[in-house]
Amino acid sequence: MTDDHQDEAIDLYFWTTPNGFKISIMLEELGVPYNAHLIDINTGEQFAPAFLKISPNNRIPAIVDPDGPDGNPLSIFESGAILQYLGRKYSAFYPTTERIKADVDQWLFWQVGGLGPMAGQCFHFRKYAPEPIPYGIERYTKEVTRLFGVMDRRLADRPYLAGDYSIADIACFPWVKLWRDLAQDIEQFPHLKAWLERIKVRPAVQRGLSAGKPDAMRKQA
Repeated sequence: MTDDHQDEAIDLYFWTTPNGFKISIMLEELGVPYNAHLIDINTGEQFAPAFLKISPNNRIPAIVDPDGPDGNPLSIFESGAILQYLGRKYSAFYPTTERIKADVDQWLFWQVGGLGPMAGQCFHFRKYAPEPIPYGIERYTKEVTRLFGVMDRRLADRPYLAGDYSIADIACFPWVKLWRDLAQDIEQFPHLKAWLERIKVRPAVQRGLSAGKPDAMRKQA
């Protein structure tokens, strides 16, 4: 690895959504420099040719690391892949012991394949559908309830999803914090509620959730 890019900031391309906040929180937890670039998905900026070169699936978030594995810039899209890459690179929030790493991975993939898509659909049918579709609202609201129950049972005898605080928790947190918008009663999930409280008071999490605001559009140190 060369030293040419080591002090350069990572470029984060995101919008203020749960998937975007996963990465701003991770970068804040790591304490590495980054530049936050808002991609306004409401106006179609995700379809701009320059962004598509970084994220060919026209979705946020994406990053460009000027100091990639071979010392050359590396762009990555998909939030789960970004979290794994950053965890490996900085040896933080992502264990190296294979048994524990497998535990983190399964909960990370559970989020990107289950909690995120189902909560996203629930949010869409409740907030953005042109007209109410009772079937869609009921289907996805019930599925989020089920998934919250899965987390609640998992957290009954441990503070975090896979041992220590990890990228699995970082991935799930921005979605769970929307429990009101997802029509969930957090009081029905006491272990999940306690987990949510433990995470949201972390200073890095609070800074990550402020990314994208006018006073947060700065290089982070």
